Amino acid sequence: MTDWQSSATLEMLQLRARLLQKMRAFFHARGMLEVETPVLSQAAVTDPHIESFLTRDQRLNKTYYLHTSPEYAMKRLLAGGSGPVFQLCKVFRMGEAGRLHNPEFTMLEWYRPAFDHHQLMQEVEHFVRHMLEDSLILRPTQYFTYAEVFQRYAGLDVFAAGSQELQQVAKAHAIDVSGLDEAQTESWLDLLMTHVIEPRLPKDCLVFVYDYPAWQAALAKIRDGDPPVAERFELYFNGIELANGFHELNDAGEQRQRFQAECQKRSAAGLPLVPYDERLLAALQSGMPDCAGVALGFDRLLMLAAGKKDIAEVMAFDIARA
Repeated sequence: MTDWQSSATLEMLQLRARLLQKMRAFFHARGMLEVETPVLSQAAVTDPHIESFLTRDQRLNKTYYLHTSPEYAMKRLLAGGSGPVFQLCKVFRMGEAGRLHNPEFTMLEWYRPAFDHHQLMQEVEHFVRHMLEDSLILRPTQYFTYAEVFQRYAGLDVFAAGSQELQQVAKAHAIDVSGLDEAQTESWLDLLMTHVIEPRLPKDCLVFVYDYPAWQAALAKIRDGDPPVAERFELYFNGIELANGFHELNDAGEQRQRFQAECQKRSAAGLPLVPYDERLLAALQSGMPDCAGVALGFDRLLMLAAGKKDIAEVMAFDIARA
């Protein structure tokens, strides 16, 4: 047996250590507090696209979930008056394995009171440039709204297009759509985003896509307008998603409604129902400050810095060797 050895080289492990130091220096210089929150939780993520690992404590007769993000706990700290915070931690997601995915991976999250998503995008850009300054020469950063990338790279008015128009674009690009419900516009847009838009985004530069459709708000605020949009952004480099950020929703009532709606979607899809986080809702009810937050895949950032194509190459042990 030879798979006891690391999936990363010693040089890669040394680079990872240097970037960890560099990351902490960036946030400490900005007066941000590094925090640690539990990996095990009594609640789970309700998003039907993300599945939590669970574990059973036989002695206590309780079920716990491995977190898919430290977001809920960090927001509880914000509501308690922590001020700006950041955290680097292991997170866990079932069924995510491949060139860009590992069921256990390293997430960097930070939250900025009094920021909106535009201010946070600027800081994310500064952070990534700081981290990659010794590795890559980046062209000027580009910013597009969600509507702009669909118009530019798919020829669609994304807020007016119906499912038939979306299907026509998919067929024109020879995308396999077997098993996709023709009536589910949301699923068609997700498909076009991953198969048509992302591969055509500008190369060798950071690309921010922001102001998503309201139905893609997740945990972001929705800004009134015609149409209303979610104050959310995603960061890409050469078509690969690096980060996902929000002008954070801090309305407890609306957050409860979103949890309930996601649970209904899980039920309709035959997915297991999970308990949602009542402590987060209580924290929002107590008054979480207006803020923006972002989650960034640290392993993918390291892949960029090292010029690697497989996430296993930047981990001490990927899931195949764990």
